[in-house]
Amino acid sequence: MPVEAVAAVEPASAGLSLRSAWRMVLVLCTAFALSQAYRTVGAIMAAPLQSEFGLSAQALGVFSGSFHFAFGAMQLFMGIGIDLHGVRRTVLTAFPLAIVGAGVSAAATNFPMLVAGQVLIGVGCAPAFLVCTVFIARHFPAARFASVSGLVLGLGGLGMLLTGTPLAWLVQAHSWRMGFVVLGVASAAAWLAIAASVREPARAATGPRESIPAALRQFGALVVMPQTLGIMALASVTYAAFISLRGLWLGPLLIARHHYSLVQSGNVALVVSVVALFGPPLFGRLDRDGPARRRRIVGCSLVYAALFVVIAFLGQPWIDIGGTIVIGLLSGFIVWQYADVRVSYPAAITGRAMAVFTMAMFLGVAVMQWVTGLAASVGAAHGFEPFAVVLATIAALLVLATLAFVRLPAPAQDRKVG
Repeated sequence: MPVEAVAAVEPASAGLSLRSAWRMVLVLCTAFALSQAYRTVGAIMAAPLQSEFGLSAQALGVFSGSFHFAFGAMQLFMGIGIDLHGVRRTVLTAFPLAIVGAGVSAAATNFPMLVAGQVLIGVGCAPAFLVCTVFIARHFPAARFASVSGLVLGLGGLGMLLTGTPLAWLVQAHSWRMGFVVLGVASAAAWLAIAASVREPARAATGPRESIPAALRQFGALVVMPQTLGIMALASVTYAAFISLRGLWLGPLLIARHHYSLVQSGNVALVVSVVALFGPPLFGRLDRDGPARRRRIVGCSLVYAALFVVIAFLGQPWIDIGGTIVIGLLSGFIVWQYADVRVSYPAAITGRAMAVFTMAMFLGVAVMQWVTGLAASVGAAHGFEPFAVVLATIAALLVLATLAFVRLPAPAQDRKVG
C-alpha cells in the first residue's frame, strides 16, 4: 500500500471535488457489491451443488472457502499494485478474472473445476474493497473516514441482496449455473462503469518509486509489531463469523432443520442482508476515538458469540431467524475495527496495515468455512446435529479471538486500558 494512501487529505487538495469523489467511490462500490454477492452464493447454491456433485459438508466448506482464501491471499499484492499503479488500473486489471471465474463456475462439470472458478473469482475480486478504502483515505477528510467507510460497507452489502430471494428464485426456476451467468454479466457491467467513470488525479512524486521487494519488507515489519497479533486475531473471525453463517450455512440450516424451501430460505437471507446494510453506517456514526472504541469492540464481539450459541442450541425457527438478523446488524461493528487499525499504527504505514487487516479478514473466512465444514462432517459422524456443531465452533473461535485481542499487546495509546 502507498504511504500517501494514509494521509486522508481534503478532496480539494487531492484534485477532486467532494461531488466527484462521491461519484467515483460509488462506482467503485459496484465491484465491491459483486464481491459480496460472490462470497454469499453458497447459502443458496449449497443444496443444488450437493445434489449435482454429491458434495459433503466438508466439500461445501472447501467450495465457499476457496473464494475467500484466494481473495485474502492476494491482498498484499493488490496493495502493492495500488501503490505502483493506482486504484483504477489495479481494479481494472484484476476484476476481469472474476468474470472469467463466473464463466468457469457456470460451465463446471466436476468439483475441481467448480473450485477453480471460485479461486479465479476470488483473485478478481481481491482489490474490490481495498480500492474503496484507499480511495476514501486519499480523497475524503480524515475525520470522515469511519462514517464514509461504514456507508461503503453498507452499500457493498447490496450485493448480498442478489443472493437472497432473487438468486433463490433464479436457481429454482432455472439452475445454479444461471446464477453464475447473471453475476458474470453484472461484473462485466461494473468493469465498464469503472473504466468509464473513475479517474485519479496525478500525484506529485515524493521520491523514487518503491520496489516490490521493499514493499514486501515493509509488510513484514508491520506484521512483527507487538499490537498486530491481537488486532489480526480478532479481524480473522468477526467478519468470518457473519459471512460463514449468511454466506454458507444459513440456507442448509433452514432447509434441514426447519424444512424451509429454497425460496423461503432466500427470503430469510434477503431480510438478513437488508438489515446488514444498516449496520456499518450506524456503527460508523457511533464511532468514538480513544480507549472506549476498543472496549466497545470487545463487548460487541462477546455478544456476537453469545448469539451464535443461542442459535446453535435452542433450535426454534423464530430464534434462528431473529438471531441471524441481529447478527447481521451487529456485524456493522467491524467498521470500528477498521478505525482502530487506522489509529494503531504510525501514519506512514496505516495504509499497509489496512491491507494486512483485510487479508486477515478474508483468510479468516476461508479458514472458518473450511473448519466449520470439517466440524459439521465430524459432528454428523458422531451423531450430533451438524449445524449446532458449526455454530458452537464459530462462537468458540470468537471468544478465543476476543481474549487474544484483550490479552495481547495493545497499541501504545491504549495499553493503560487494555
